Order: sequence, then structure tokens, then C-alpha cells
Amino acid sequence: MAQATSPAYRCGVLTLSDKGSRGEREDTSGPMLQEMLRAQGFSIALAQIIPDQQALIEKTLIDWVDEQQLDLIVTTGGTGVAPSDQTPEATRAVIEREVPGLAEAMRMASLEKTIQAVWSRGIAGIRKNCLILNLPGSKKAAKENLEAVLPALTHGLYKLQGGRQDCENII
Repeated sequence: MAQATSPAYRCGVLTLSDKGSRGEREDTSGPMLQEMLRAQGFSIALAQIIPDQQALIEKTLIDWVDEQQLDLIVTTGGTGVAPSDQTPEATRAVIEREVPGLAEAMRMASLEKTIQAVWSRGIAGIRKNCLILNLPGSKKAAKENLEAVLPALTHGLYKLQGGRQDCENII
């Protein structure tokens, strides 16, 4: 029996950008990701731009999971190799389990477009019942990465929230 309806999972989109947080650069990836998620039936509960600082990212992720009780957090930015890129480290510090298949799928999809995808260090992981996905900061790369895993998210979130139907019976 197929799952009757897909719940509107509560999501947050967190943009990590030193310049964006100071108003020196427009955030184009965050709003685009919000629209992509809304188009798939997700509810955007929170969206914020903060500097790419590990302690601040950790604090925000913990708050969004533990206090705001989001089901999905998508970060954009801070996944490269620049000295200021701290998103994977912050995410790894707060998650309880990694989900390497999601990060691998995103990198594979990006590699089909550009060899520069080898530099992406984004991870995916779980804290409590929330999935946290790290996407690149560029609008184009963030879109490609989310498109790579978006079809799998509803199923994964369903299972993460305690869904009991067998995998083959879930839409």
C-alpha cells in the first residue's frame, strides 16, 4: 500500500557567507533552494544567512534541530577548500550519523558537469530526526546537487521520522 500523503516536512535553508552576512553579496542560492523545496511540497520554516564560522554554524544547526525541530536543513556555502570554509566541520561536529550516499550522489552529479566538483567537501548527516545536507555556495552547483538527491528525500525523511512501511511501498 502506498503512503497516502506526503507530509509537509519542515525545512531550513542556511546560507554560509561572510560577505552575504555583511550585506556585501546577494544570496542567490538560498532563495533558489527554498523555491526548489517548496515546489516539491516541503515547508520552509527558517532561512538565514550567517558568516562561515564553525562555532556559529554549530550553534545554529543545534538550535534548528533541537529547539525548532526541523526535519531537513539544507546548507549552502562553505564546502570548498578555502581557509574560511567551515561548513563540513561544523556539520560533522553536531551530527550523530553520516549518510555518505547522499554526499556521494551529489558529488557524482556535479562531476558530470565539472572536474572542479572534486573540491567539494559537503557531507550529509542526521541529528536526532533531522537530515542536514551541505550544498555548495554557487547557485548553479547548489541546484545541481539538490536535484541529484531531491527524489530520495521524502522517502529518507519518512523513514527517519519512524515510518514503518516497506521501502518498495513508499512513493
